[in-house]
Amino acid sequence: MQISDIIFPNSLPKLDLHGYDRDSARVMIEDFILDNVKMKNEFIIIIHGIGEGILRKTTLECLSRNKDVADYKSSYNNRGSVIVKLQIKH
Repeated sequence: MQISDIIFPNSLPKLDLHGYDRDSARVMIEDFILDNVKMKNEFIIIIHGIGEGILRKTTLECLSRNKDVADYKSSYNNRGSVIVKLQIKH
């Protein structure tokens, strides 16, 4: 299954970064990814908001560097969020 196949993104696990600073957001993203890999959730959503783009940039940097992330793209429903595909080892 690919990110473009997702029809109901509201049913996916979500991390909302509203109210976090850049450093706290990095920690939250890494922990959220690790937890979802352990639970074998293939897809997750990270909500960074629109604002000035600081959390968006931080989110994309974290995703690009994380070895457990297979793919990611901005949500087609909400440009303030990113849908992430995780590499799940079966």
